[in-house]
Amino acid sequence: MEEPLPAAQASEEPSSVQSPLLASAQNDHVNDGHLQRREARDRSPEDGGDTQLDQTLQKLETFLSFLGFKQSTFFGVVLSWSAFSLVGVVLPVIVLELSDCSDCEAYQIKSFELVILASQASLAAVSLLCLSHNLRKYGIRKFLFVDRYSGHMSRYSDQYIKQIKGSVRLLVIWSLPWFLLKTAREIARAVYIPRVSWWLSIYILLALIISWTYLSLVFLSASILFHLVCNLQVIHFDDYGKLLERENDVFLFIEEHIRLRHYLSKISHRFRIFLILQFFIVTASQFVTLFQTTGYSGIITLINGGDFAVSTIVQVVGIILCLHAATRISHRAQGVAALASRWHALMTCGSSSTEGSVPRTSGNMGNSELPYTLSSLRIDYSESDLESLEYVAIPTSAQLASYMSSYHRRQAFVSYLQTNPGGITIFGWTVDRALITTIFFIELSLVTFVLGKTIAVSSS
Repeated sequence: MEEPLPAAQASEEPSSVQSPLLASAQNDHVNDGHLQRREARDRSPEDGGDTQLDQTLQKLETFLSFLGFKQSTFFGVVLSWSAFSLVGVVLPVIVLELSDCSDCEAYQIKSFELVILASQASLAAVSLLCLSHNLRKYGIRKFLFVDRYSGHMSRYSDQYIKQIKGSVRLLVIWSLPWFLLKTAREIARAVYIPRVSWWLSIYILLALIISWTYLSLVFLSASILFHLVCNLQVIHFDDYGKLLERENDVFLFIEEHIRLRHYLSKISHRFRIFLILQFFIVTASQFVTLFQTTGYSGIITLINGGDFAVSTIVQVVGIILCLHAATRISHRAQGVAALASRWHALMTCGSSSTEGSVPRTSGNMGNSELPYTLSSLRIDYSESDLESLEYVAIPTSAQLASYMSSYHRRQAFVSYLQTNPGGITIFGWTVDRALITTIFFIELSLVTFVLGKTIAVSSS
């Protein structure tokens, strides 16, 4: 994937930004005005929101540290991976060996349990490895793009806090039902399987529930973090759409878009290995699950095969969370070009429809003023990513430069957006509806292949 322009990378520093796109002696004075407007726009009169955001980020970091994602020191790395090995791998293997019996296939199938454990441990290990690396390298603020220079923390602190709390709530909503279902299944199995001691049954029950909950929380937390990072960028793209209402400076629009596209490039680079490994592990897990369940000659019930259903749902939920977040931000980034095209068309038609297609000029810089007031340009995005069209009214603009030069600048801006759509990419492939359709048919082909290998249709 192409690296963003240097202007976007410079936006993370507090120093001024000079874009090579419009570098000229005439625009130096204009660039200073852009920086002054941006500083005034990002400046907040109160720091109470920052303090509350600091507390929210601290709580989030504490929760991630509890799961083992914070590995900033050598001791933290050893402690995190030791806990993962003991709780996520060693403990369930020992419990499965202790609870194994030859006459218990109606309630527990050891081969099924080992496949489920392997898939869960692999997903949790990938999540722990990828996310801990990024958190150790960038820190929680730069990882979420809420640092003072790249995220405009003062302006968006309330929205940041709302998104972080919403992500934690989402984790609880998706984790609690499957935890209760897993607990009910383990209790039913403990009741039916004969034991020498009820205390041993209780220990096995608690060990399996703790291990499964830990692995599932690690995997779902990584997916939720990716979901959170994308949703935080949605805030910036929504504000970028509103920028067309307040400003009419093309240089400012290009500068902001370069910055946003650079952030999406960073997110794609940081999460691409995690997304690819997550997809392949989940696909392989479902592949093996189909082979085992369709090729098993015995009777599969909710007790001896219920873990397959619970673990599969958790894995699919994690994939859906990541794909939904990636497609949402990708389509939001691609929709900017359509919004700018409407703005350009309305500005051109509004300017040329009066006084013989030549606007009145006023001011000392050759600006032209629209002879009538236009209503605001608004774009309302639904929470559903399936919403096709949105209502856009006519835009508001105060002053334009000379008619032809303003037109060419707007046309160059629209052409730039059309050739640089942005979005979450994985080694050049944009994660959008087209990629999701491709993934769906790949999965469908695998399912039909497995069913064709395991289910024999006899004809006499």
